[in-house]
Amino acid sequence: MNTGEDTQGLRKITDFTRLISIFILSIHFYMSCYLAFKIWGFTAGITDRLILHLSRTGLFDGFLTPKFAALLCLAISLLGVKGRKDEKIKRKEIVIYLIAGILLYFVAYFVFRLGFGAQLTASFYILATSTGYLLILSGGAMLSRLIKSSINTDVFNSENETFPQEERLLENEYSVNLPAKYNLKGKIRNSYINIINPFRGLLVTGTPGSGCGLGKVIL
Repeated sequence: MNTGEDTQGLRKITDFTRLISIFILSIHFYMSCYLAFKIWGFTAGITDRLILHLSRTGLFDGFLTPKFAALLCLAISLLGVKGRKDEKIKRKEIVIYLIAGILLYFVAYFVFRLGFGAQLTASFYILATSTGYLLILSGGAMLSRLIKSSINTDVFNSENETFPQEERLLENEYSVNLPAKYNLKGKIRNSYINIINPFRGLLVTGTPGSGCGLGKVIL
């Protein structure tokens, strides 16, 4: 059973993984659009030295490698997405988000082939890639919630009508056993309300006229 600490720990891990994804993408922007950042005055010697060391890892070679790395970290972070229950999630909407996002995310590379100036090229590239990234994030979050909703087997989940009740007949010489029925996953099942020790006292409640005028019955 998941506890609050488990949920909080998982959320921290997914948030950290997503931050790594954004960090990789930001470094990629800085390296691929360095001339534009220099014109804008966003470069610094210490930043350049740090990125030079990072570039030696091979993670930022070319355009595709860092983008795939950022996308992989994003996908991992989406595995822990829970979010709110939304029964209106449609598969068609998810497909549109993901396809549009992936196209923008990768096709943005061709902006460098259009021959615009450094600043305009960098602006278009960062805008297109970031928009694609956000579309993938939205579509992936919806897909993750849809998959979890489809495979969820937790009997205490709010999607189930009720929870398992006592079906055993537990009796002794003083017990009071009331047969009952309840609904579980669309099936009517037999159960028992077992009052094993009635001497401890019973609290009987009900609406007006239900015959529960005695607030407490001592047997």
